[in-house]
Amino acid sequence: MQLRRLWGEELHIPGIPLDEFPDLHSCLLYQQLQVINCCVSRKKRHAIASKSLEAALRDAKRFSPESAKGVNAPGHLLYAKTSSGELVLRLGAGSKAPNLFMLESGEPIYSPIPQEGPLLTEDLIKETEEFVLRTGSVGAGCSQLLSDMQGFKAANPGCILEDFVRWHSPPDWTDSEPTDEANETSSSDGGNSSSTKGYLSSRMQKEGNLWRELWETSKPVPAVKQAPLFDEELAVEGILNHMENISPSELFEQFFISLLGLGTLMAEAKLSSNDYLSKLFYECKDYFVVTCQGRPWSEKVDDICQVYETMEAMIVNPDEVVKAMKQADEARTPGSETKRISFLKLGLNPRKPSPRSESSSEESPMKQQFSNFFEGKSSLFSKNKPPKPGSASPGEKTPSAEDSDWTLV
Repeated sequence: MQLRRLWGEELHIPGIPLDEFPDLHSCLLYQQLQVINCCVSRKKRHAIASKSLEAALRDAKRFSPESAKGVNAPGHLLYAKTSSGELVLRLGAGSKAPNLFMLESGEPIYSPIPQEGPLLTEDLIKETEEFVLRTGSVGAGCSQLLSDMQGFKAANPGCILEDFVRWHSPPDWTDSEPTDEANETSSSDGGNSSSTKGYLSSRMQKEGNLWRELWETSKPVPAVKQAPLFDEELAVEGILNHMENISPSELFEQFFISLLGLGTLMAEAKLSSNDYLSKLFYECKDYFVVTCQGRPWSEKVDDICQVYETMEAMIVNPDEVVKAMKQADEARTPGSETKRISFLKLGLNPRKPSPRSESSSEESPMKQQFSNFFEGKSSLFSKNKPPKPGSASPGEKTPSAEDSDWTLV
């Protein structure tokens, strides 16, 4: 399989964004292709970060902390002085955090290079939401917080919880003298929750606070050496297996909705400013949205195709549609309103424009482009069915589309 070969060789899929989160406005298949490309980019970044960390560790063995600031010393070695005066190598450090210094040592705080978050397609987002609602689990949030703490400790040797809170959650830190209540809480906790420069919020000082428990168990580990929060290998393997086993009907559904959405988008650019046709167009569009969001919408493919042909007729033969709409409005009697959406069945062939539309094709290139785009859609949207036994003979009269101006969907 070509996709599996590209993944194995760490090559991007052509025509797909290289490093973007899945676009939830696109079909699931396109989202999955985006995930594969994004995972390829992440693997390359991870390899570069691993090599950089290994180089820093090798150079740290060659140069003592005191000589690391010399002329011949590598410039990527960063050290932090702890409260005891010891120089410790910073690992996984990014850029300096503005106006933040460690409370105990006075050393500048560096933002750690974090782990990248999960790549979720619409189906995984739904599964995650259902899991959280069913179990009340916050495991993913705890894992991310623990990862951030480990990376922060590695990038800022000698830091304390207050330093992390000031960097990660500034609203939970107040740069002023604590109140009597905060002093009492601080005393009961052994004096670790506040400092002469400020104090933690009340929720951070409560006994059994999750942040404090995670901080006490976390180790200084840079993100590149941590257990991954999102396993790219596992994610891509799952996508490739799904693509290999996808049913033709499921694949058709995604292509069908994508084509339907593209056609609607093209029509909206032309019809949204038309006083007569815009209302009918938005009725068609709303019908598509409501119907395709329901399950099983595939049972209404015939109705969707009929509404689509109405929308297509508005592009190719707008004058005929407006004329038919006016005639229908004039023929409507009081009390004939219905809550069900009605769409014109015009008896027009959108792929065979009237002589008037042909003569004005040069003036309206959008009409020609739209018609050409759907030139081959008859095989996809065809509603022709084989004749049933006992059906009317060729010589018998069959009802035409003109016999009824309106069709209820």
